[in-house]
Amino acid sequence: MSVRLLQAMAGARHGGAEAFFTRLAAALGRAGQDQHLLIRRDPDRGAALRRAGLAPVELRFGGPLDLFSRRAFRRQVAAYRPQVVLTWMNRATAACPRGRFVHAARLGGYYDLKYYRRCDHLIGNTPDIVDYLVREGWPAGRACYLPNFVSGRTAPPFSRQALRTPADAPLLLALGRLHANKAFDVLLDALAELPGAYLWLLGDGPLAAGLRARRDRLGLRDRVRFVGWQADPAPYYAAADLIVCPSRVEPLGNVVVEAWAQSRPIVAAAARGPAFLIDDGVNGLLVPPDDAPALAAAIGRVLHSADLRAALVAGGGDRYRAEFTEAPVVARYRDFFERVAAR
Repeated sequence: MSVRLLQAMAGARHGGAEAFFTRLAAALGRAGQDQHLLIRRDPDRGAALRRAGLAPVELRFGGPLDLFSRRAFRRQVAAYRPQVVLTWMNRATAACPRGRFVHAARLGGYYDLKYYRRCDHLIGNTPDIVDYLVREGWPAGRACYLPNFVSGRTAPPFSRQALRTPADAPLLLALGRLHANKAFDVLLDALAELPGAYLWLLGDGPLAAGLRARRDRLGLRDRVRFVGWQADPAPYYAAADLIVCPSRVEPLGNVVVEAWAQSRPIVAAAARGPAFLIDDGVNGLLVPPDDAPALAAAIGRVLHSADLRAALVAGGGDRYRAEFTEAPVVARYRDFFERVAAR
């Protein structure tokens, strides 16, 4: 019998951690994991989990003054009697009651540990995050690295015609929340130095209006498409020639692993996550953050060399299959649950 696991995710509608939570919960279900899910109310996330055969309980998770969700969390714990509770990020971790279970929290960034002091174990999705936890005083024996995985499912390419993109134009794809950390402003500046190249930008966020204004000031209206958040990005990967991750702050960079899984070359700024993932020149190209000319030059190198594109795709595929596919990552998570529950 598997460990009784309760997972709680109180994150935003869109984001890398939120997407991985959904993937992991579905994969654990396929692997036969006994689990109970609490999520912040979200019709899309709830529907995705139900399509995977799961039955999430949706709570408001409105913050520290939301006493109803905290009481409901406590009732769910009492009814399900988990052996392990896995909370995702600050809000769900803070709302978790005390109880006779092992409390683990999963961190996808360099968060303030004041939210995590009552946890028994912390999970970081990169070795650098685990090192950060230990530097901040967390016991090394209770900090564990468990990587993400991404789906290797492919799809037919999305219609370029539908997004007014010439069939023979070099096409760049970038994905993420439209936030300052993602540095899409730098990508637009780089695109201005790449005549003829088009950009599809998948995502939404607080900088949407500002990025559109920057696009127009740079004279790029005809070559940049703001596509919005897409639950299934595979068709967009299939349509693109090159994936770009320009982030100035990026703890991991799921987009890098997704590019590898989708057999697409990747150019990324050397924020912590991409610098951990990418071996420069082997499975991607790295450039300094906030350097539009360097980003443009690297993109140009890849676009103009079929041999380089093929080499980066092959190197990325090797790394993806070795470390970031579903089966080995799910096995590592389940081994972690068994280990901590046994203690």
